[in-house]
Amino acid sequence: MKMTRKEFLQLLALSAAGAGAGGLGLAAAEQQQPAPAKAGSVRCGMVIDFRKCRWDSGCESCLNACRTAHNIPNIPDEAHAVRWVWKEHYENIFPFEQSDFTREQYEKHPLDVLCNHCAQPACVRVCPTAATWKREDGVVMMDWHRCIGCRYCMAACPYGSRSFNWSDPRPYIQNPTASFPTRMKGVVEKCNFCEERLAQGNPPACCAACPEKALTFGNLNDEHSAVRQLLRERYALQRKPELGTSPSIFYLV
Repeated sequence: MKMTRKEFLQLLALSAAGAGAGGLGLAAAEQQQPAPAKAGSVRCGMVIDFRKCRWDSGCESCLNACRTAHNIPNIPDEAHAVRWVWKEHYENIFPFEQSDFTREQYEKHPLDVLCNHCAQPACVRVCPTAATWKREDGVVMMDWHRCIGCRYCMAACPYGSRSFNWSDPRPYIQNPTASFPTRMKGVVEKCNFCEERLAQGNPPACCAACPEKALTFGNLNDEHSAVRQLLRERYALQRKPELGTSPSIFYLV
């Protein structure tokens, strides 16, 4: 039986997830296509326009807003760094989406990277304690009290979007935000799309803080939403869409 390239890559992704999880969740790891959107349903997503990003001026408004809102520790050791949103160069994020001309334009251009809140999240399938799960609106969540630090989710995530607390992060937090809980040694954490702000009808902190409005948040299932309008007007990339995870973060080029 012949297999397409996409099917082959999806099979490789599932195999890697199973191997990293020690075989857990293999029976439930069969790749499925996302179900058609139901009327009135919500799928939270974000569109990032890196033409608008003021990276050349050293702007880190989005990163700083996220750090402050979520008590993200500033750990000097890069190997133990905790990151929810960070900057990564274009050629590292899209190694196969380059030509001589895009390379010339975007080489060394840093882009915002965060959890992709996938429609088919591999991390959720392999978690043995249901510490990570997907809400009905598509936000992939973390319960730090349930997390046992096995890091299966980190092995399954093909985007490197999760961080592990190798030590107590609290000593590395300056002026902690009282309204958001701090974490502890031995748990995994990641971007949660500012679910605490969504509950109040506000966009994620990174979107609100961007002076150039380079980040747009909205409902991907609403054809009248701002994110859908941007996706109609401009060509967009997703990170590793061939793996079948259906990322909810889009990058406009």
